[in-house]
Amino acid sequence: MKKHYRHENNCLNCGTILEGKFCHNCGQENLEIKESFGHMMNHAISDYFHFDHQFFHTLKPLLFKPGFLTNEYMAGRRVQYLHPVKMYIFISIVYFLVLFQQKNGIVQVNETPGSKQELTEAVNAINRETYLSQQSKDKAIKAVYNDAGYISRNGQWVQDTSKKGREKARENAHLVNPTTEDTTYAQYLANQQKLPEAKRDGWFDRYYNKKAYALNQQHINVKDIVEDSMKHNLSKMMFLMLPFFALLLLITFYRNKKFYVEHLIYSFHLHCFVFLFLTVIMILTFFMPSDPAWDSARGWLSFAAICVITWYVFTSLRGVYHRSWWRTVFKMIGMGLMYFVAFTVAIVLLTMITIFTAA
Repeated sequence: MKKHYRHENNCLNCGTILEGKFCHNCGQENLEIKESFGHMMNHAISDYFHFDHQFFHTLKPLLFKPGFLTNEYMAGRRVQYLHPVKMYIFISIVYFLVLFQQKNGIVQVNETPGSKQELTEAVNAINRETYLSQQSKDKAIKAVYNDAGYISRNGQWVQDTSKKGREKARENAHLVNPTTEDTTYAQYLANQQKLPEAKRDGWFDRYYNKKAYALNQQHINVKDIVEDSMKHNLSKMMFLMLPFFALLLLITFYRNKKFYVEHLIYSFHLHCFVFLFLTVIMILTFFMPSDPAWDSARGWLSFAAICVITWYVFTSLRGVYHRSWWRTVFKMIGMGLMYFVAFTVAIVLLTMITIFTAA
């Protein structure tokens, strides 16, 4: 459908005198203000397929030419490829949707944690997982019952009434337990007042116990809270890890004299590949039969994924930073260890913040 352009040569957005169909100052197209529904939809669809064309044109070098897109971007050849930030947002949305495709919300019940109803719901949820083998399901179900204080007797799950069984069930009822034997927070504070000031708990212990008693009193499943928080915040955390990864690149390859933004562009491209590749691996795993005979195939697929990602990182680093084989390996190992430590710390902090702000 033909576009209707204005006859006037002034940009309606910034007032610049135009020398063509687009403003050279702000980039706005000089279209008629009043357009029909057909022209409006045509403009929107054209923009969409422009994105679509850029995405698929970017996909091939992203997957099969490690480091190529970063070099192209820094050389100024950018129009034909999708912008790294746009691509990361799109791919990460798809990745995390696939990763958290199971909708397990926060569970709050009025019954005692570890009750028959909760156990039945947990077992049913495990049995519904199509990508798990029967052997894996049996192991998971056994772990659920054991953590709740149940033992297998004559093919039936019965509650372990021994002292050890009761203590195990109590410990696993909530993932956050108070540091004292007091039954309520008020009793804990009263006993603290009876102690000499030097022997009383510090502010962190008092805050921790306050949250632990609150969670236990409301019968909140802390495990579900953490899982739900991961679903909502892991993608945000990974986005914040990108600048940190770029900083590691800046420190590791400081002799390359590259600007920080160049390392950041490479960070976006690398994470785009990892997310996209892992999405494909997860989809393949979902379609595999749950038969135990396929467990080895799943294991080999995971091993192959690790090998491919390692090869991609190594090849892309060599292509972008032009270091020797051994220097690249050495720097990749050191940088990987630092990133792993930072990622672990971020996960722990996210978990602690989630627990302490839950009640």
